Amino acid sequence: MDMQGAKGVQVGDDNTQHNTTNVTVVHAEQVVHARILPRPSPTPVAVMRTLPRDVAAFTGREEELERLTRSSGPGEVIVIHTVDGMPGVGKTALATRAANLLAPRFPDGQLFIRLHAHTDGQLPADPSEALAALLASRGVPPQLIPQGLDERAAMWRDHAADKKILLVLDDAADNTQIEPLLPAAPGCLVLVTSRRRLIALDGADPLPLDVLPPEQAARLFTRLARRTPAPPDAPALTRAVLLCGHLPLAIALLAGRLAHHPIWSIPEFTEEFAAAQDRLGELEASNRAVRTAFDLSYADLPPTRQRLFRRLGLHPGTDTDAYATAALDNIPLHQARRELRALYTDHLIDEPIPGRYRLHDLLRTYAQSLTTQDPSQDRAHTTIRLLDYYQHTAQRADLHLARPYTTPPTTPPVQMPDLNTHGQALTWLRTEQPNLLAAIDHAATHHHHAHTIALTAATAALLRQDGPWYQAADLHLRAAATAHQHTNSLDEAGALNDLGRARRLLGQYAAAGDVHEEALALFRDLGHRHGEADALNELGRVRYVSGQYAAAGDLHEQALALYRDLGQRHGQASALNDLGRVRYMSGQYAAAGDLHEQALALYRDLGQRHGQANALNALGRARCLSGQYAAAGDLHEQALALYRDLGQRHGQASTLNALGRVRYMSGQYAAAGDLQEEALALFRDLGIRLGQANALNALGRVRYVSGQYVAAGDLYEQALALFRDVGDLNGEAEVLNSMGALMAETVGPGDGLALYQQALLLAREVATPLEEAGALEGVAHCQRRIGDRETALVNLREAVAIYQRLGVPEAKPAADLLTSLEAEAPEDVTR
Repeated sequence: MDMQGAKGVQVGDDNTQHNTTNVTVVHAEQVVHARILPRPSPTPVAVMRTLPRDVAAFTGREEELERLTRSSGPGEVIVIHTVDGMPGVGKTALATRAANLLAPRFPDGQLFIRLHAHTDGQLPADPSEALAALLASRGVPPQLIPQGLDERAAMWRDHAADKKILLVLDDAADNTQIEPLLPAAPGCLVLVTSRRRLIALDGADPLPLDVLPPEQAARLFTRLARRTPAPPDAPALTRAVLLCGHLPLAIALLAGRLAHHPIWSIPEFTEEFAAAQDRLGELEASNRAVRTAFDLSYADLPPTRQRLFRRLGLHPGTDTDAYATAALDNIPLHQARRELRALYTDHLIDEPIPGRYRLHDLLRTYAQSLTTQDPSQDRAHTTIRLLDYYQHTAQRADLHLARPYTTPPTTPPVQMPDLNTHGQALTWLRTEQPNLLAAIDHAATHHHHAHTIALTAATAALLRQDGPWYQAADLHLRAAATAHQHTNSLDEAGALNDLGRARRLLGQYAAAGDVHEEALALFRDLGHRHGEADALNELGRVRYVSGQYAAAGDLHEQALALYRDLGQRHGQASALNDLGRVRYMSGQYAAAGDLHEQALALYRDLGQRHGQANALNALGRARCLSGQYAAAGDLHEQALALYRDLGQRHGQASTLNALGRVRYMSGQYAAAGDLQEEALALFRDLGIRLGQANALNALGRVRYVSGQYVAAGDLYEQALALFRDVGDLNGEAEVLNSMGALMAETVGPGDGLALYQQALLLAREVATPLEEAGALEGVAHCQRRIGDRETALVNLREAVAIYQRLGVPEAKPAADLLTSLEAEAPEDVTR
């Protein structure tokens, strides 16, 4: 926004300081002086052109200028443009540049009127006096100017009739100040600048002015600093304008300082500014200052709105809505909405999306500086109210996603959003995630221990679903330590369980198992059977991904028994689904399918769509393994649709990979490759290493059957490294089987045999019969080719027996090979 300092000095969009003392600008006070001390000349001279000179260093704003000048000019009705924006954003500079460009189209006059809505030390111009100034500029003698507002407005319209006049009304307070000054002639154009959104000004075309885009901000800084930055200066330059919030006035003041110190480098200067304790204090020059601009706007607010503005500076997050604001200021919801709209109208807050409001960075700093005038107890109560609101509302939302151990506050907020469905809860949690995380940090930093623990627990399910998991692990670790320090064993156990989940998702299986065992011990000591069941089930999941299927099955069965005893149906569904995964990895496909169907029925009965997606995906895997490819594909498609509808990217990635396996087993290699590439991209974006390993191995198989052996080998190598890094022995066996086939085909049976034998040892260690049979079959192939027919027959018979026991499609081709091998003469083996 334009800031007027000493008389005759104007700051524009480029925020350069330039002198306008040689340019006649009409001021309302001129008429007062003229009436007290009449000019000696009996014939006043009309002043036709009072525009300030153009801003020499004006930078950017090409789109805004094009909008103001594109259609501006004589028409059937008067054209009015309003340029509104926060203090220091460059409204006056833009209007001045546009007016100078438009001046030739308005030969009957180009007039610039300062209305002083926010001029330090001056009252806003009275519209009656402004009209007197306008009439005087048209050559009307002071003694002939009428006394009343309406009469003056009528005379002004009469003088402007049939004229082509450009009128700039700068720094307007509101529409009541503007309306009397508007000419009625259709050939006139009016440009209005204001810090307020002039909503009530009928017929005006509003142009809200935002801060400069980063590239324009950097260009403005270098022009005003009189520097030609070198490539190494780019990061510091970007940081400098970012610290200014891309606000033109702030950039001009900062760049002006640098311009007067030619020996300073941009990086050194930026580092000094970044380290400043009072950045607003740094952004001042004489009577030109960002703080002064903000002070003038703040002073216009009524006391209750000033209080709310100050309290918004205490909000630790990035934005707010009416509910959080009502809690922050302890006011009714309808009043919070009204006050937020008023601050938005005054350009003291932005509304980036409907219903969400935020402070510009420098305005936030300014609001925070104002809070020192409030009693410390009042500031503390304000923050506690906000933390209570976020804690209670997050816990209510989390009930749709998980089962937190903490209890909602005894006095819930009076006003909170509707969170009656899973979709409403998830949307609220995702929208508020930055604020919730900021609230947790604030609570921890200011030693609000109960809030730290409860808010962290309430965000656990969201972070587990959406990530980032490293951040989740850090938060849960801090919550567990806080609870332990304050001897709150139940909250500590809950935090440890959440920590274990995050570490499992990060692939830190040993660490995850350790903390789940700690949680289990605490829950058992407390006699908290629900928590015990959750810890057992989570520990089972860790054992499962580590390839310890027998241990995983035992843990899931214990959890299932506890859930059933407690009547906890959601827990039962979860344990049934997890137990089904163990069963199909152990080759018990029918039993696995039955367990997944039970889980699916429970999830559907509970209306838990995320659980339904999990059960559908797992059931599809069981069907695929037993050779029911059409059914498996349909189940995966259903799961994928649910995951996409829920916005659950981890589930989408897993399902895409599983569907790719179905297409691969069905011989649809191109479709399989596309699905697995999409899955791999998602897994990489999410940082899920185990998922990446599975997708890489599956994609490698597609490349192998397509004859792209080099590409397949590279994919297998990447997958193997990841499987070993996360400690997934079954995955390692699976990829070694894949690599054995490739090596046997491209290098020789001896190299392939070594890989198959490694896979066989691992498969037997983790007791996965499907991979064991695959390794035995591969070993038999290689042994046959190197002439060891008898050993090949032994291994192939064992492979066929396992395949047939499992009832998998691999049984028939392996049995056919066995028959062929048995019929071969020994001398034909190596051919």
